[in-house]
Amino acid sequence: MQHAYDLLVLGDANPDIVVGPLDAPLAFGQRERLVDSGTLTLGGSASIMACGAARLGLKVAFAGRVGDDDAGRFVRAALEERGVDTSALRVDPALATPLTVVLTRPDGDRAILTSPGTLPATGPDDVPEALLTGSRHVHAASYFLLPRLAAALPALFATARAHGATTSLDTNDDPADAWAPGALAEVLAVTDHLLPNAREATALAAAVGAPQDAAPEAAAAALAALGPHVVVKDGARGALAHDGRTLLRTPAVPVRPLDTVGAGDSFDAGFVAARLRGLSTPHALEIAAACGALSTRAHGGTPAQPTWDEAATAVTRNGKHL
Repeated sequence: MQHAYDLLVLGDANPDIVVGPLDAPLAFGQRERLVDSGTLTLGGSASIMACGAARLGLKVAFAGRVGDDDAGRFVRAALEERGVDTSALRVDPALATPLTVVLTRPDGDRAILTSPGTLPATGPDDVPEALLTGSRHVHAASYFLLPRLAAALPALFATARAHGATTSLDTNDDPADAWAPGALAEVLAVTDHLLPNAREATALAAAVGAPQDAAPEAAAAALAALGPHVVVKDGARGALAHDGRTLLRTPAVPVRPLDTVGAGDSFDAGFVAARLRGLSTPHALEIAAACGALSTRAHGGTPAQPTWDEAATAVTRNGKHL
């Protein structure tokens, strides 16, 4: 089947204001504190993933919604600058573009504050059928921030698969800490690759009946039983994958991180790009780990995203061979 795009990404697009590192508790009472770095950059799990995939050589389209404001124009320009087709990035005349403030700490952890803006209004009508049926792979992100889109994902993914596409989902965090036990099984049944981090995998698995404190390996096995190939980002321990039968692991690629914001989204981009190139799951896992690690070399989610050659070289230097 002929496809016009390698990848269609559905989800959130917003500016990120990344500030830190903060080495003490945040002080209210109108107290001011100085930090080493502040960056205005492209944010949103879906948009960072789209940029990472374009950087790796894929032809990428993005579908979502921004406001008719300077923040929305910033988002569109940033995506287009990185080679992402924004013809399906809809402008909402009434709602503001989402905005996220990320507070980082020296240990790499971070707190994330998001004003949702257009996110709750984003839905299936923002996804053109021509893109859905004309892409080799469809990826969705930030499931819990986009309730209308999340409810439509089973049908959207089913349509894409009926036209020869594969699918992937990175749910990201659930601010309500509910983890959608009722709807999760339906969307996972039409998801080829589920791409959570270790904490998210444990929470998602608990929502479908696994123990609350399941290790990432056990959580991945529980989620894989619902249909998807589960790929878990596990920080300094690297990453793992479970297809319902076999567990695979790959080590982390050593780097000196400046900022880990968006590293998981760059990991997602690497995994999808590798699979679309026909690489096996073990090799795709290695490329993904390299993409996630290399993206931390600069502040913000997109400035240090690697090319395909850079990711492949990092894998080789890490003792692997493609």
